[in-house]
Amino acid sequence: MNLSSLKKHYSVVIVGSGLAGLYASLNFPQEVDILMLSKKERHQSNSSLAQGGVACVLDLEDDSYDLHIEDTLIAGGRANDLEAVTQLVTEGPADVLKTIEYGVEYDRYENGELVKTLEGGHCRRRIVHHKDTSGKEMVDKLMIAVEKLPNVTLADETMVTSISRIKNGFKINVMSDDCHKAVYADFCLLAGGGIGRVYKYTTNPSVATGDSIRFAYEMGAAIKNLSYVQFHPTAFNGANREQFLISEAVRGEGAYLLNCNKERFMDRYDSRLELAPRDVVSRSIIMESRRLGSNDFYLDIRYKGEEYLKKRFPGIYAGCLKQGVDISKDLIPVFPCQHYLMGGIEVDLNARTTLPRLYAAGECSCTGVHGKNRLASNSLLEALVFGRRAAEDITRCIKAGFYKLSVPEEEDIPQSAGAPLPKGLRTEIREIMQRAYFVIPDEGAIHQGKRRIENILNRLKNGKFAVNADYCEALSLATVAYIILQEVDR
Repeated sequence: MNLSSLKKHYSVVIVGSGLAGLYASLNFPQEVDILMLSKKERHQSNSSLAQGGVACVLDLEDDSYDLHIEDTLIAGGRANDLEAVTQLVTEGPADVLKTIEYGVEYDRYENGELVKTLEGGHCRRRIVHHKDTSGKEMVDKLMIAVEKLPNVTLADETMVTSISRIKNGFKINVMSDDCHKAVYADFCLLAGGGIGRVYKYTTNPSVATGDSIRFAYEMGAAIKNLSYVQFHPTAFNGANREQFLISEAVRGEGAYLLNCNKERFMDRYDSRLELAPRDVVSRSIIMESRRLGSNDFYLDIRYKGEEYLKKRFPGIYAGCLKQGVDISKDLIPVFPCQHYLMGGIEVDLNARTTLPRLYAAGECSCTGVHGKNRLASNSLLEALVFGRRAAEDITRCIKAGFYKLSVPEEEDIPQSAGAPLPKGLRTEIREIMQRAYFVIPDEGAIHQGKRRIENILNRLKNGKFAVNADYCEALSLATVAYIILQEVDR
Protein backbone atom coordinates (compact mmCIF):
# COMPACT_ATOMS: atom_id res chain seq x y z
CA MET A 1 0.00 0.00 0.00
CA ASN A 2 1.27 3.46 -0.88
CA LEU A 3 0.60 5.42 2.29
CA SER A 4 0.82 8.72 0.43
CA SER A 5 -2.55 7.91 -1.18
CA LEU A 6 -4.28 7.91 2.20
CA LYS A 7 -5.96 11.09 3.36
CA LYS A 8 -5.04 12.55 6.71
CA HIS A 9 -8.57 12.45 8.14
CA TYR A 10 -11.57 10.11 7.92
CA SER A 11 -14.92 10.09 9.68
CA VAL A 12 -14.45 6.42 10.63
CA VAL A 13 -11.43 4.13 10.61
CA ILE A 14 -12.19 0.39 10.75
CA VAL A 15 -9.29 -1.79 11.88
CA GLY A 16 -9.76 -5.19 10.22
CA SER A 17 -11.51 -6.49 7.11
CA GLY A 18 -13.33 -9.56 8.42
CA LEU A 19 -17.08 -10.01 8.49
CA ALA A 20 -17.77 -7.51 11.30
CA GLY A 21 -15.88 -4.69 9.58
CA LEU A 22 -17.32 -5.46 6.15
CA TYR A 23 -20.92 -5.60 7.31
CA ALA A 24 -20.45 -2.43 9.35
CA SER A 25 -19.19 -0.64 6.22
CA LEU A 26 -22.31 -1.67 4.32
CA ASN A 27 -24.54 -0.17 7.00
CA PHE A 28 -23.13 3.37 6.91
CA PRO A 29 -24.74 6.05 4.74
CA GLN A 30 -22.52 6.95 1.80
CA GLU A 31 -21.78 10.43 3.12
CA VAL A 32 -19.69 8.86 5.92
CA ASP A 33 -16.02 8.71 4.88
CA ILE A 34 -14.49 5.35 5.87
CA LEU A 35 -10.98 3.88 5.86
CA MET A 36 -10.74 0.09 6.30
CA LEU A 37 -7.30 -1.22 7.22
CA SER A 38 -6.11 -4.79 6.54
CA LYS A 39 -2.86 -5.93 8.12
CA LYS A 40 -2.30 -8.38 5.26
CA GLU A 41 -4.36 -9.16 2.14
CA ARG A 42 -7.95 -7.99 2.65
CA HIS A 43 -9.51 -11.46 2.46
CA GLN A 44 -7.27 -12.91 5.19
CA SER A 45 -9.21 -13.22 8.44
CA ASN A 46 -10.71 -15.68 10.89
CA SER A 47 -14.07 -14.97 9.24
CA SER A 48 -12.83 -16.36 5.93
CA LEU A 49 -11.82 -19.64 7.60
CA ALA A 50 -15.20 -20.25 9.26
CA GLN A 51 -16.50 -23.55 7.93
CA GLY A 52 -19.76 -24.57 9.59
CA GLY A 53 -22.12 -21.71 8.81
CA VAL A 54 -24.27 -19.15 10.58
CA ALA A 55 -26.87 -20.10 13.19
CA CYS A 56 -30.22 -18.36 12.94
CA VAL A 57 -33.90 -19.12 13.47
CA LEU A 58 -35.59 -18.85 10.08
CA ASP A 59 -38.40 -21.36 10.66
CA LEU A 60 -40.65 -20.43 13.59
CA GLU A 61 -42.76 -23.57 13.14
CA ASP A 62 -40.01 -26.08 13.89
CA ASP A 63 -37.69 -23.75 15.84
CA SER A 64 -37.98 -20.68 18.08
CA TYR A 65 -35.95 -17.77 19.39
CA ASP A 66 -36.34 -19.16 22.92
CA LEU A 67 -34.77 -22.47 21.90
CA HIS A 68 -31.79 -20.75 20.25
CA ILE A 69 -31.38 -18.52 23.30
CA GLU A 70 -31.49 -21.53 25.64
CA ASP A 71 -28.95 -23.47 23.56
CA THR A 72 -26.63 -20.45 23.68
CA LEU A 73 -27.00 -20.13 27.46
CA ILE A 74 -26.39 -23.83 28.07
CA ALA A 75 -23.24 -23.83 25.94
CA GLY A 76 -21.99 -20.66 27.68
CA GLY A 77 -22.45 -22.05 31.17
CA ARG A 78 -25.12 -19.39 31.74
CA ALA A 79 -22.36 -16.81 32.09
CA ASN A 80 -23.85 -15.04 29.05
CA ASP A 81 -25.45 -11.60 28.99
CA LEU A 82 -29.12 -12.48 28.40
CA GLU A 83 -29.97 -9.13 26.82
CA ALA A 84 -27.11 -9.47 24.35
CA VAL A 85 -28.09 -13.06 23.52
CA THR A 86 -31.70 -12.02 22.96
CA GLN A 87 -30.58 -9.21 20.64
CA LEU A 88 -28.34 -11.61 18.73
CA VAL A 89 -31.00 -14.27 18.24
CA THR A 90 -33.95 -12.01 17.42
CA GLU A 91 -32.16 -9.51 15.16
CA GLY A 92 -29.72 -11.92 13.51
CA PRO A 93 -32.06 -13.65 11.05
CA ALA A 94 -32.80 -10.37 9.24
CA ASP A 95 -29.06 -9.73 8.88
CA VAL A 96 -28.49 -13.23 7.49
CA LEU A 97 -31.25 -12.69 4.92
CA LYS A 98 -29.67 -9.32 4.09
CA THR A 99 -26.41 -11.04 3.18
CA ILE A 100 -28.31 -12.96 0.51
CA GLU A 101 -29.16 -9.58 -1.08
CA TYR A 102 -25.42 -8.93 -1.26
CA GLY A 103 -24.95 -12.16 -3.21
CA VAL A 104 -24.11 -14.71 -0.49
CA GLU A 105 -25.21 -18.14 -1.69
CA TYR A 106 -26.26 -20.60 1.01
CA ASP A 107 -26.90 -24.24 0.15
CA ARG A 108 -30.47 -24.97 -0.96
CA TYR A 109 -32.59 -27.99 -1.78
CA GLU A 110 -33.90 -28.39 -5.32
CA ASN A 111 -37.12 -26.60 -4.30
CA GLY A 112 -35.12 -23.53 -3.26
CA GLU A 113 -35.47 -24.04 0.49
CA LEU A 114 -32.36 -23.30 2.55
CA VAL A 115 -30.51 -26.38 3.82
CA LYS A 116 -29.95 -26.28 7.59
CA THR A 117 -27.41 -28.40 9.40
CA LEU A 118 -26.96 -29.44 13.04
CA GLU A 119 -23.91 -28.80 15.21
CA GLY A 120 -22.91 -29.53 18.80
CA GLY A 121 -25.07 -27.82 21.41
CA HIS A 122 -27.99 -27.08 19.06
CA CYS A 123 -31.34 -28.77 19.61
CA ARG A 124 -32.56 -27.93 16.09
CA ARG A 125 -31.17 -27.79 12.57
CA ARG A 126 -30.79 -24.02 12.20
CA ILE A 127 -27.36 -23.48 10.66
CA VAL A 128 -27.39 -22.21 7.10
CA HIS A 129 -24.15 -22.75 5.21
CA HIS A 130 -22.27 -22.71 1.93
CA LYS A 131 -20.93 -26.28 1.84
CA ASP A 132 -18.02 -26.17 4.34
CA THR A 133 -16.64 -22.78 3.29
CA SER A 134 -19.36 -20.52 4.67
CA GLY A 135 -17.10 -17.80 6.03
CA LYS A 136 -15.19 -17.47 2.78
CA GLU A 137 -18.43 -17.19 0.82
CA MET A 138 -19.73 -14.46 3.12
CA VAL A 139 -16.47 -12.48 3.19
CA ASP A 140 -15.91 -12.77 -0.57
CA LYS A 141 -19.42 -11.58 -1.48
CA LEU A 142 -19.56 -8.78 1.09
CA MET A 143 -16.08 -7.67 0.04
CA ILE A 144 -17.32 -7.27 -3.54
CA ALA A 145 -20.16 -5.08 -2.26
CA VAL A 146 -17.84 -2.97 -0.09
CA GLU A 147 -15.35 -2.48 -2.94
CA LYS A 148 -18.14 -0.84 -4.92
CA LEU A 149 -18.81 1.77 -2.23
CA PRO A 150 -17.45 5.22 -3.16
CA ASN A 151 -17.11 6.25 0.50
CA VAL A 152 -14.88 3.33 1.58
CA THR A 153 -11.11 3.23 1.09
CA LEU A 154 -9.55 -0.22 1.55
CA ALA A 155 -5.87 -0.34 2.47
CA ASP A 156 -4.19 -3.76 2.21
CA GLU A 157 -0.83 -4.68 3.73
CA THR A 158 -1.21 -1.76 6.14
CA MET A 159 -0.44 -2.50 9.77
CA VAL A 160 -1.68 -0.35 12.62
CA THR A 161 1.23 0.11 15.01
CA SER A 162 -0.58 2.11 17.70
CA ILE A 163 -3.72 4.16 18.37
CA SER A 164 -4.02 7.10 20.72
CA ARG A 165 -6.92 9.23 21.85
CA ILE A 166 -6.89 12.90 21.01
CA LYS A 167 -9.57 15.53 21.47
CA ASN A 168 -12.73 14.47 19.59
CA GLY A 169 -11.13 11.45 17.99
CA PHE A 170 -8.12 9.23 17.40
CA LYS A 171 -4.65 9.30 15.95
CA ILE A 172 -3.88 6.01 14.20
CA ASN A 173 -0.27 5.25 13.33
CA VAL A 174 0.01 2.94 10.32
CA MET A 175 2.90 1.25 8.55
CA SER A 176 3.41 -0.28 5.11
CA ASP A 177 6.74 -1.41 3.62
CA ASP A 178 8.54 0.14 6.62
CA CYS A 179 7.00 3.54 5.84
CA HIS A 180 4.99 5.21 8.59
CA LYS A 181 2.09 7.64 8.57
CA ALA A 182 -0.51 9.01 10.96
CA VAL A 183 -4.18 9.18 10.00
CA TYR A 184 -6.93 10.71 12.09
CA ALA A 185 -10.52 9.64 12.71
CA ASP A 186 -13.57 10.99 14.49
CA PHE A 187 -14.61 7.39 15.32
CA CYS A 188 -12.73 4.11 15.39
CA LEU A 189 -14.16 0.60 15.06
CA LEU A 190 -11.79 -2.15 16.20
CA ALA A 191 -12.56 -5.36 14.30
CA GLY A 192 -9.14 -6.98 14.17
CA GLY A 193 -10.16 -10.52 15.11
CA GLY A 194 -8.81 -13.05 17.58
CA ILE A 195 -5.71 -14.02 19.53
CA GLY A 196 -4.92 -17.50 18.19
CA ARG A 197 -1.24 -16.85 17.53
CA VAL A 198 -0.62 -16.48 21.26
CA TYR A 199 -0.78 -20.30 21.27
CA LYS A 200 1.66 -22.80 19.78
CA TYR A 201 -1.17 -24.51 17.87
CA THR A 202 -4.27 -22.71 16.60
CA THR A 203 -6.82 -22.81 13.81
CA ASN A 204 -6.32 -19.05 13.34
CA PRO A 205 -4.34 -17.42 10.50
CA SER A 206 -1.10 -15.52 11.06
CA VAL A 207 -2.91 -12.17 11.41
CA ALA A 208 -4.66 -13.24 14.65
CA THR A 209 -2.25 -11.68 17.15
CA GLY A 210 -4.73 -9.72 19.29
CA ASP A 211 -3.72 -6.29 17.97
CA SER A 212 -7.13 -4.68 18.48
CA ILE A 213 -7.19 -5.83 22.10
CA ARG A 214 -3.76 -4.30 22.68
CA PHE A 215 -4.82 -0.98 21.16
CA ALA A 216 -7.91 -0.82 23.39
CA TYR A 217 -5.95 -1.86 26.47
CA GLU A 218 -3.23 0.74 25.87
CA MET A 219 -5.89 3.46 25.53
CA GLY A 220 -7.51 2.42 28.81
CA ALA A 221 -10.64 0.67 27.53
CA ALA A 222 -12.03 -2.15 29.68
CA ILE A 223 -11.01 -5.68 28.71
CA LYS A 224 -13.38 -8.40 29.92
CA ASN A 225 -13.07 -12.19 30.32
CA LEU A 226 -9.98 -12.56 28.15
CA SER A 227 -9.40 -15.93 29.78
CA TYR A 228 -12.56 -17.28 28.13
CA VAL A 229 -10.64 -19.07 25.39
CA GLN A 230 -12.30 -21.80 23.34
CA PHE A 231 -10.39 -24.88 22.28
CA HIS A 232 -12.00 -26.63 19.34
CA PRO A 233 -12.06 -30.38 19.99
CA THR A 234 -11.44 -31.50 16.41
CA ALA A 235 -8.56 -29.75 14.70
CA PHE A 236 -6.54 -31.93 12.32
CA ASN A 237 -3.77 -33.45 14.43
CA GLY A 238 -0.77 -32.42 12.34
CA ALA A 239 2.61 -30.80 12.91
CA ASN A 240 1.81 -27.33 11.54
CA ARG A 241 1.41 -24.33 13.82
CA GLU A 242 -1.81 -23.39 12.01
CA GLN A 243 -4.04 -26.44 12.32
CA PHE A 244 -6.67 -27.34 9.75
CA LEU A 245 -10.13 -27.26 11.31
CA ILE A 246 -12.47 -30.24 11.02
CA SER A 247 -15.79 -28.46 11.33
CA GLU A 248 -18.33 -29.10 14.05
CA ALA A 249 -20.71 -29.87 11.19
CA VAL A 250 -18.84 -33.12 10.49
CA ARG A 251 -20.00 -34.41 13.87
CA GLY A 252 -23.35 -32.75 13.25
CA GLU A 253 -23.74 -34.89 10.15
CA GLY A 254 -22.94 -38.07 12.07
CA ALA A 255 -19.18 -38.52 12.56
CA TYR A 256 -18.07 -40.66 15.50
CA LEU A 257 -15.25 -39.59 17.83
CA LEU A 258 -12.83 -42.45 18.57
CA ASN A 259 -9.95 -42.93 21.02
CA CYS A 260 -6.58 -44.58 20.32
CA ASN A 261 -8.26 -48.00 20.50
CA LYS A 262 -10.68 -46.91 17.75
CA GLU A 263 -13.54 -46.96 20.28
CA ARG A 264 -16.27 -44.36 20.87
CA PHE A 265 -15.81 -42.93 24.36
CA MET A 266 -17.97 -39.82 24.81
CA ASP A 267 -20.58 -41.85 26.74
CA ARG A 268 -18.10 -41.88 29.64
CA TYR A 269 -18.26 -38.10 29.92
CA ASP A 270 -21.54 -36.68 28.59
CA SER A 271 -24.94 -38.01 27.53
CA ARG A 272 -24.93 -35.73 24.47
CA LEU A 273 -22.00 -37.76 23.11
CA GLU A 274 -20.28 -36.21 20.06
CA LEU A 275 -22.81 -33.36 19.97
CA ALA A 276 -21.97 -31.95 23.40
CA PRO A 277 -20.73 -28.33 23.38
CA ARG A 278 -17.13 -27.75 22.34
CA ASP A 279 -15.66 -27.19 25.79
CA VAL A 280 -17.19 -30.43 27.03
CA VAL A 281 -15.84 -32.46 24.11
CA SER A 282 -12.38 -30.89 24.41
CA ARG A 283 -12.15 -31.65 28.14
CA SER A 284 -13.42 -35.17 27.48
CA ILE A 285 -10.65 -35.78 24.95
CA ILE A 286 -8.00 -34.54 27.38
CA MET A 287 -9.35 -36.72 30.19
CA GLU A 288 -9.53 -39.73 27.88
CA SER A 289 -5.96 -39.07 26.71
CA ARG A 290 -4.80 -39.08 30.32
CA ARG A 291 -6.76 -42.24 31.05
CA LEU A 292 -5.21 -44.11 28.13
CA GLY A 293 -1.85 -42.33 27.94
CA SER A 294 -2.29 -41.41 24.29
CA ASN A 295 -3.00 -38.29 22.23
CA ASP A 296 -4.30 -40.32 19.28
CA PHE A 297 -7.95 -39.50 18.53
CA TYR A 298 -9.99 -39.79 15.38
CA LEU A 299 -13.20 -38.82 13.63
CA ASP A 300 -14.92 -41.53 11.60
CA ILE A 301 -17.44 -40.52 8.93
CA ARG A 302 -16.44 -43.11 6.34
CA TYR A 303 -19.88 -44.72 6.36
CA LYS A 304 -21.38 -41.64 4.67
CA GLY A 305 -19.61 -42.51 1.44
CA GLU A 306 -17.35 -40.66 -0.98
CA GLU A 307 -20.07 -39.01 -3.06
CA TYR A 308 -21.81 -37.46 -0.04
CA LEU A 309 -18.57 -36.33 1.63
CA LYS A 310 -17.17 -34.68 -1.50
CA LYS A 311 -20.42 -32.76 -2.00
CA ARG A 312 -21.09 -31.78 1.64
CA PHE A 313 -17.50 -31.17 2.80
CA PRO A 314 -15.43 -30.37 -0.30
CA GLY A 315 -13.00 -28.12 1.57
CA ILE A 316 -12.41 -30.59 4.38
CA TYR A 317 -12.17 -33.49 1.92
CA ALA A 318 -9.52 -31.68 -0.12
CA GLY A 319 -7.68 -30.36 2.95
CA CYS A 320 -7.41 -33.80 4.52
CA LEU A 321 -6.36 -35.33 1.19
CA LYS A 322 -3.40 -32.93 1.15
CA GLN A 323 -2.39 -34.48 4.47
CA GLY A 324 -2.67 -37.97 3.02
CA VAL A 325 -6.07 -38.73 4.57
CA ASP A 326 -9.04 -39.75 2.41
CA ILE A 327 -11.99 -39.16 4.75
CA SER A 328 -14.16 -41.57 2.77
CA LYS A 329 -11.70 -44.38 3.51
CA ASP A 330 -9.51 -43.24 6.43
CA LEU A 331 -10.00 -42.08 10.00
CA ILE A 332 -9.31 -38.36 10.51
CA PRO A 333 -6.66 -37.71 13.22
CA VAL A 334 -7.88 -34.92 15.53
CA PHE A 335 -6.96 -33.20 18.81
CA PRO A 336 -8.11 -30.04 20.62
CA CYS A 337 -6.58 -26.77 19.49
CA GLN A 338 -7.01 -23.06 20.29
CA HIS A 339 -9.86 -21.77 18.15
CA TYR A 340 -11.85 -18.79 19.42
CA LEU A 341 -11.98 -16.01 22.01
CA MET A 342 -15.21 -15.31 23.89
CA GLY A 343 -13.79 -12.42 25.93
CA GLY A 344 -12.17 -9.26 24.64
CA ILE A 345 -12.83 -5.53 24.53
CA GLU A 346 -15.89 -4.88 26.69
CA VAL A 347 -18.78 -3.44 24.67
CA ASP A 348 -22.47 -2.68 25.17
CA LEU A 349 -25.41 -3.62 22.95
CA ASN A 350 -24.35 -1.01 20.37
CA ALA A 351 -20.72 -2.21 20.28
CA ARG A 352 -19.59 0.84 22.25
CA THR A 353 -16.47 0.33 24.37
CA THR A 354 -15.96 2.11 27.69
CA LEU A 355 -14.18 4.95 25.83
CA PRO A 356 -16.07 7.63 23.85
CA ARG A 357 -16.12 7.15 20.07
CA LEU A 358 -14.30 3.81 20.29
CA TYR A 359 -16.23 0.72 19.13
CA ALA A 360 -15.38 -2.96 18.80
CA ALA A 361 -17.07 -5.82 16.95
CA GLY A 362 -16.32 -9.39 16.00
CA GLU A 363 -13.98 -11.73 17.86
CA CYS A 364 -11.90 -8.97 19.46
CA SER A 365 -14.97 -7.76 21.37
CA CYS A 366 -16.71 -9.14 24.44
CA THR A 367 -20.43 -8.67 23.87
CA GLY A 368 -21.43 -11.19 26.55
CA VAL A 369 -23.18 -13.30 23.92
CA HIS A 370 -21.01 -16.40 24.29
CA GLY A 371 -20.51 -16.68 28.04
CA LYS A 372 -17.71 -19.12 28.89
CA ASN A 373 -18.04 -21.15 25.69
CA ARG A 374 -19.31 -20.20 22.23
CA LEU A 375 -22.17 -22.17 20.76
CA ALA A 376 -21.18 -23.40 17.30
CA SER A 377 -21.91 -21.00 14.41
CA ASN A 378 -22.92 -18.08 16.63
CA SER A 379 -19.73 -16.17 15.76
CA LEU A 380 -20.62 -15.09 12.23
CA LEU A 381 -24.06 -14.08 13.50
CA GLU A 382 -22.46 -11.96 16.22
CA ALA A 383 -20.20 -10.27 13.67
CA LEU A 384 -23.21 -9.31 11.56
CA VAL A 385 -25.45 -8.05 14.38
CA PHE A 386 -22.85 -6.06 16.30
CA GLY A 387 -21.07 -4.80 13.18
CA ARG A 388 -24.38 -3.36 12.00
CA ARG A 389 -25.17 -2.01 15.48
CA ALA A 390 -21.81 -0.20 15.59
CA ALA A 391 -22.45 1.44 12.22
CA GLU A 392 -25.95 2.51 13.21
CA ASP A 393 -24.78 4.02 16.50
CA ILE A 394 -21.85 5.88 14.94
CA THR A 395 -24.21 7.22 12.26
CA ARG A 396 -26.58 8.50 14.94
CA CYS A 397 -23.69 10.28 16.64
CA ILE A 398 -22.54 11.86 13.38
CA LYS A 399 -26.06 13.05 12.54
CA ALA A 400 -26.43 14.45 16.05
CA GLY A 401 -23.55 16.81 15.25
CA PHE A 402 -20.69 15.39 17.32
CA TYR A 403 -17.66 17.66 17.19
CA LYS A 404 -15.02 16.68 14.67
CA LEU A 405 -11.41 16.51 15.73
CA SER A 406 -8.90 19.16 14.81
CA VAL A 407 -6.12 17.51 12.84
CA PRO A 408 -2.68 18.65 14.11
CA GLU A 409 -0.34 20.35 11.69
CA GLU A 410 2.60 18.26 12.89
CA GLU A 411 2.68 14.89 14.56
CA ASP A 412 5.16 12.48 16.07
CA ILE A 413 5.26 9.40 13.81
CA PRO A 414 7.05 6.18 14.89
CA GLN A 415 10.07 5.23 12.83
CA SER A 416 11.61 1.86 11.94
CA ALA A 417 14.94 2.84 13.49
CA GLY A 418 15.87 1.00 16.66
CA ALA A 419 17.18 -2.27 18.01
CA PRO A 420 16.13 -5.50 16.28
CA LEU A 421 13.69 -7.72 18.14
CA PRO A 422 15.47 -10.56 19.97
CA LYS A 423 14.75 -13.95 18.42
CA GLY A 424 12.55 -16.41 20.21
CA LEU A 425 10.31 -14.09 22.27
CA ARG A 426 7.11 -14.96 20.42
CA THR A 427 7.96 -18.66 20.48
CA GLU A 428 8.50 -18.48 24.24
CA ILE A 429 5.15 -16.74 24.76
CA ARG A 430 3.38 -19.49 22.81
CA GLU A 431 5.15 -22.25 24.73
CA ILE A 432 4.13 -20.64 28.03
CA MET A 433 0.48 -20.35 27.02
CA GLN A 434 0.34 -23.89 25.60
CA ARG A 435 1.74 -25.27 28.84
CA ALA A 436 -0.14 -23.10 31.33
CA TYR A 437 -3.58 -22.48 29.87
CA PHE A 438 -4.71 -25.18 27.46
CA VAL A 439 -8.14 -26.87 27.89
CA ILE A 440 -7.47 -27.90 31.52
CA PRO A 441 -5.29 -25.15 33.07
CA ASP A 442 -2.07 -25.89 34.99
CA GLU A 443 -2.23 -23.64 38.07
CA GLY A 444 1.48 -23.88 38.83
CA ALA A 445 2.48 -23.06 35.28
CA ILE A 446 0.03 -20.14 35.20
CA HIS A 447 1.73 -18.29 38.07
CA GLN A 448 5.24 -18.96 36.80
CA GLY A 449 4.24 -18.09 33.23
CA LYS A 450 2.65 -14.80 34.25
CA ARG A 451 5.86 -13.59 35.86
CA ARG A 452 7.88 -14.45 32.76
CA ILE A 453 5.36 -12.85 30.40
CA GLU A 454 5.41 -9.70 32.56
CA ASN A 455 9.19 -9.53 32.15
CA ILE A 456 8.90 -9.96 28.38
CA LEU A 457 6.23 -7.26 28.17
CA ASN A 458 8.32 -4.78 30.18
CA ARG A 459 11.32 -5.52 28.00
CA LEU A 460 9.32 -4.86 24.83
CA LYS A 461 7.91 -1.59 26.17
CA ASN A 462 11.23 -0.23 27.43
CA GLY A 463 13.75 -1.71 25.00
CA LYS A 464 13.70 0.97 22.30
CA PHE A 465 13.13 -1.59 19.57
CA ALA A 466 12.46 -0.74 15.94
CA VAL A 467 8.73 -0.26 15.36
CA ASN A 468 8.14 -2.89 12.70
CA ALA A 469 5.72 -5.78 12.12
CA ASP A 470 7.66 -8.25 14.29
CA TYR A 471 7.82 -5.85 17.18
CA CYS A 472 4.17 -4.82 17.00
CA GLU A 473 2.91 -8.41 16.89
CA ALA A 474 5.22 -9.50 19.71
CA LEU A 475 3.90 -6.61 21.81
CA SER A 476 0.32 -7.63 21.08
CA LEU A 477 0.98 -11.30 21.95
CA ALA A 478 2.74 -10.41 25.20
CA THR A 479 -0.05 -8.02 26.18
CA VAL A 480 -2.77 -10.59 25.49
CA ALA A 481 -0.89 -13.39 27.29
CA TYR A 482 -0.28 -11.18 30.31
CA ILE A 483 -3.94 -10.15 30.62
CA ILE A 484 -5.12 -13.77 30.35
CA LEU A 485 -2.68 -15.15 32.92
CA GLN A 486 -3.23 -12.21 35.26
CA GLU A 487 -6.97 -12.86 35.09
CA VAL A 488 -6.66 -16.53 36.04
CA ASP A 489 -3.76 -16.21 38.53
CA ARG A 490 -5.91 -15.44 41.56
